[in-house]
Amino acid sequence: MTAATILIERIGFAYAGRGAPVLQDVSLTIAPGAITALVGRSGSGKSSLLHIIAGLAKPSTGQVLIDGVAVDGPTPRAVMMFQSPSLYPWLTVADNAALGLRFAGLKRAEIDRRVTETLALVGLQSIASSRANALSGGQAQRVALARALVMQPDVLLLDEPFAALDLFTRLDLQRDIRAIATRLNITVVLVSHDIPEIARMADHAAFLAGSPGRIITQTSIGNAARGSADDTARAEIARLTALYEQASGGITTPRTTIEPATATPAFAQ
Repeated sequence: MTAATILIERIGFAYAGRGAPVLQDVSLTIAPGAITALVGRSGSGKSSLLHIIAGLAKPSTGQVLIDGVAVDGPTPRAVMMFQSPSLYPWLTVADNAALGLRFAGLKRAEIDRRVTETLALVGLQSIASSRANALSGGQAQRVALARALVMQPDVLLLDEPFAALDLFTRLDLQRDIRAIATRLNITVVLVSHDIPEIARMADHAAFLAGSPGRIITQTSIGNAARGSADDTARAEIARLTALYEQASGGITTPRTTIEPATATPAFAQ
């Protein structure tokens, strides 16, 4: 896996049969090996943009390029993790994780090797033979994460996968995804409207607002915000909240950067 640069060029998008566009003239460069959050209120086009990056939706105008190659359909280079894990309840953890590889026609030995390695990576090796219908919500989302990572993508797209989880399960999964992304050197794009979550996970944030949605402002996020409850972290959350509110109101703000500082190790990766 190699961290990929994503170039979003003047994207416009409207759903078939609906007159009003969802996105208009959206341009953004997503840095390789970083976690970039797409932030905005419901209806601002965040998830639509994520689907376009994944090749699951076709833009009306513009294009998305991953390392210079135009996205014109689904690609194993960019995989998605959704709010619902959508597992087959009668299959085991390992079989659910292997689904994409089986559709890709890989040999059984290679499938088994990848699944074993990936389940260990996400902390599920001990329940590989358990049925999906016996899993907790957090375990089910880890299976969904394994199902994505087993494809060895360069880009991981997260469409609010933590929304249905309890607080502590959410924090654990956020921490682990950040650590895994760093270890595997992959680019991550996160859709969220949860400001503390963005401060904990993301390196950069792009704020969408309006109807149709457009990017109002961008910012980088300091390492000191991660996994800490100190004044620096609270100040960063307050700053991001202000940007969110300003963007939602259509007020353009300058791009700002918080320089890295000493951070709590769990989220400083």
